[in-house]
Amino acid sequence: MNKKRKIRKGFVKIAKSLARIFLLVLIVVIIFSSGAYLATTNKTISRLAEGQALYLGKVTGKYDKVDGKWAQNVDFSLYFEVWEAIKNEYVNKGDFSEKKMFYGSLEGMVASLGDPYTEFMDPQKNKEFNEDMSGTFEGIGAEIGIRDEILTIISPIDGTPAQRAGLMPGDKILEIDGEPTQNMNINEAVSRIRGTKGTEVILDIFREGTEDIQEVKIIRDTIIIRSVTYKALEDDIFLIKISSFNGDTENLFSLAIKEILALQPKGVIIDLRSNPGGYLETSVSLLGEWIDGEVAVIEGFGDDHQMNYRANGLNRLKDYPTVILINAGSASASEILTGALQYYDKAIVVGEKSYGKGSVQIIRDLKDGSALKITMAEWLTPGGKNINKEGIIPDVEVELTYEDYLNNRDPQLEEAKRVLKDFKK
Repeated sequence: MNKKRKIRKGFVKIAKSLARIFLLVLIVVIIFSSGAYLATTNKTISRLAEGQALYLGKVTGKYDKVDGKWAQNVDFSLYFEVWEAIKNEYVNKGDFSEKKMFYGSLEGMVASLGDPYTEFMDPQKNKEFNEDMSGTFEGIGAEIGIRDEILTIISPIDGTPAQRAGLMPGDKILEIDGEPTQNMNINEAVSRIRGTKGTEVILDIFREGTEDIQEVKIIRDTIIIRSVTYKALEDDIFLIKISSFNGDTENLFSLAIKEILALQPKGVIIDLRSNPGGYLETSVSLLGEWIDGEVAVIEGFGDDHQMNYRANGLNRLKDYPTVILINAGSASASEILTGALQYYDKAIVVGEKSYGKGSVQIIRDLKDGSALKITMAEWLTPGGKNINKEGIIPDVEVELTYEDYLNNRDPQLEEAKRVLKDFKK
């Protein structure tokens, strides 16, 4: 009997000990929770929570051990500390905008990657981007990018104020309305160059091969882009101009091919000069007019796996001699189309070395109307060649000089026609 009482007392002691431990743990959790919530305003509670935070950080991998001490990799409290300091201490209170500062911090985070094609777009910039892809917007009509850390014209769009003003691929933009472009990101540059129809923007341009900086005044206009146009040339040759790979390109190209084939062409010239690119899937779809079931482009991802995109289509141009025209403004989807046709010997490439944009971006729309355009892969030609910053070398290299442009000469097109005539012999 005494033995049973001793056993019961032992169980009671254990139960009381467990209850004390549970209560202690509960108090610690409450203190930690309170400390985490009030740490920014109550230093005493913050110190009580510090030990628990270090433990939690160790468990969750937020801290690394450096010189025997736990050091946090990323202390997000610094962000809010800077935020509050600016909000409370910045001298020009009228210039303070929480939304503008928040979006600016997101832009800075993305810019830290050092990739000119990965960018955060606030709702207004995202709206402008979608207008670009739809083919209607107000501005000067030029694709710009960062090349060698300098703001550069990738391509002026045919029939736009930029082209009429004489801008050419490769032109360096040194100033926009007197504002130096050094360290200016793409978003800010686009915002400064765009504007209401009828207003003026002044660009200071440096062009390789010249000594002087040119001041170019351009009147903005409504830019309406029909991405595919065509016309008949002599000797039953047809010229198809693709200015971009947008939402309307696939249907317009298909319609153009149908109408051209009804006229029994002897050959086609696909003009991709100053075409800055667009949707990868559209370029793959267009390739289906020449190749069927073959690899059109290869995507390479950060974890070293690859994905093949195969072209499937009507193959209506597979038996027609084809020449592709490119220049330094031919980029992205233009290079995908050119690279595949060159690899499969379906076309002869004429002109100048292309831009060399060998990366693929996806758009993630965010809940407030903003968006993140992020580089998620590199693309390779069907032969596995990465053309990033290297470009595609034409089979027949022909330069189009500024003097040619001023005198309405097009030696590249003339060479393309000559090549097609040799095709027929």
